[in-house]
Amino acid sequence: MGGAPRVRVVRSVGLALRFLCELAALVAVGWWGWTVSPVLVVVLPVVVAATWGAFIAPRARRRLPDPWRLALEVVVFAAASACFLDVGQLLVAVVFAVAAAVTALLVRKWPEPVGPRPVSDTASKL
Repeated sequence: MGGAPRVRVVRSVGLALRFLCELAALVAVGWWGWTVSPVLVVVLPVVVAATWGAFIAPRARRRLPDPWRLALEVVVFAAASACFLDVGQLLVAVVFAVAAAVTALLVRKWPEPVGPRPVSDTASKL
């Protein structure tokens, strides 16, 4: 009887951690980009955010099915871990990698809420 509220709590914590991992990935690539070129501090997070929004996010119009979505998540999170590592943040890289792996598994156990996909203005006028 007490299991359902616990599942909701674990699911909510998992989704919050997932969101934090997504933000941390943006920080990681931006931080690494700064060490290469000030332009990359903006460009790399935008590329990662656009990729996530287009193919991984729950309401993405072209959301990839698993296992392709999982593979792309692994690429994004592994790249972010490598970025943390390259800027000298070994502990952060390891903690991030573990948290990202746990959230990737949790969203497959308890999927993210997927609402209706946004409709473009052009499609709604037809």
